[in-house]
Amino acid sequence: MALKVSLILAAWSAAVSATVQNPAVSPRPPMGFNNWARFMCNLNETLFVETADAMLEKGLLAAGYNHINLDDCWPLKERNNASELQWDPKLFPHGLKWLGDYFHERGFSFGIYTNAGNMTCGWYPGSQDHEEIDAKTFEKWGVDYLKVDGCHMDLQKGRSYYEEFEYRYKLWHEVMTTKLKKPFIFSQSAPAYFSPNFHLDLNNTDWYRTMDYIRSSGELARHSDDIKVYGNNDNNTFEPGGHWESMMNNYGMEVRLSRYQSCGFYNDPDFLIVDWPDLSMDEKKTHFTLWSSFSAPLILSAYIPALTPSDISYLTDPDILAVDQDALCEQATLVSQNENEAIDTLTKNLANGDRLLTVLNKGNATTTLSIPLERLGIDPDATYTAKDLWSKKSHNVTEQITVTLRKRQTAIFRFSSLSRTPIPVTPTGQVFNTFSMNCLTAGSSGHYSGGVRFAACEGSDEQVWVVDGKGRYSPLSAPERYLTANAGGKVTLERKKAEVGGVGGR
Repeated sequence: MALKVSLILAAWSAAVSATVQNPAVSPRPPMGFNNWARFMCNLNETLFVETADAMLEKGLLAAGYNHINLDDCWPLKERNNASELQWDPKLFPHGLKWLGDYFHERGFSFGIYTNAGNMTCGWYPGSQDHEEIDAKTFEKWGVDYLKVDGCHMDLQKGRSYYEEFEYRYKLWHEVMTTKLKKPFIFSQSAPAYFSPNFHLDLNNTDWYRTMDYIRSSGELARHSDDIKVYGNNDNNTFEPGGHWESMMNNYGMEVRLSRYQSCGFYNDPDFLIVDWPDLSMDEKKTHFTLWSSFSAPLILSAYIPALTPSDISYLTDPDILAVDQDALCEQATLVSQNENEAIDTLTKNLANGDRLLTVLNKGNATTTLSIPLERLGIDPDATYTAKDLWSKKSHNVTEQITVTLRKRQTAIFRFSSLSRTPIPVTPTGQVFNTFSMNCLTAGSSGHYSGGVRFAACEGSDEQVWVVDGKGRYSPLSAPERYLTANAGGKVTLERKKAEVGGVGGR
């Protein structure tokens, strides 16, 4: 079976360089706190003072969690006579300038929320047509970090929904880079409003188009649905159910977008939910492990003063945080997915030349699997030291590594060469259709003359692809063949020409 080249996306290949104009604004993915998922509109000055004090006392600031961000529902319902936003004095009796100073004096940055449309998602005044005055107001209050949501967008001057979003977020970028003394770290929610979570009937084109331009507008982008909140917005009582599924939904959106990330711009799969009673410790550590493997923003949404020593221990683990904050800022990409066995395998390079392996068990039973090292893109005949970053145990491996995982547990290993020199890596992983998420599959029933097809991901060697030194894609099951396209754009699997010393093909 043949297919058009334009349908293929190698989402695990090297990321396209981000086009942020100043990567120094956020050279590593931000870490910190936001109230929304845990408290929603139940925010006030006391909560944020207690949060800052607890983050300092519990070692979260020392570990790198240095941003404290207010989300929706902080302002009054009306602007003042100068058209400026106003904080609600009942919620913040000392004011937001005072609160920002409180954060700064303790070593934190100060973040705030507004909306690109004319009302926020919680029906407070939005910033549409007030971008410059709001930016300058936030600057006056000492804000360092700005999240701009995308609810209630008023379409103007004949612009389409997509065009209005693009115009507004680019305008925010222009205001921050030309009208302020220094730009805020800019968190943009535009892609979420075009994601499959919101537009199931579309082919994702506008989602990817939004990701293309948003890299030039800010430092991070919320790309999909919100993580499921703690519970009732009226009284903040816990409502169990759906939190693991929400986490996995955002994970599934994140893996489609690796090519957009580089240092200075980060794909944001939303908050880390730490103190949800219906999540096991394995599930919470899976959340943290996956987000760290992605070099994603690590923004906690929890009641920090009540976090347990066990929670603080995993959230401040230096080996896992080093992966998240690695100087390459690479997002781990899928090597393989086996939907039947609910196992995902991901890899990425690390700045010192090590190779990362992350293995996720999405299923509800304990499983043991062996992963050939060639799936990591490394020489299977060499010997490596593999450090389990959770158990802290290291052992030497050759050819394959065997992993046992409890239900919904994730393992993470750091591979180093015995000589401690950089490990040579051959780009290896799955190629998937970015709409259906089916995997590009070589041949049928062991025969390759039929070309390639998209099929449900099952983790087979026919679905793991290797890129050679000439840029040719070959399935792991048939390294003597490679993808090629004819003049009409049809894709087939051709046999490589015989080379001296080469092996024959089938």
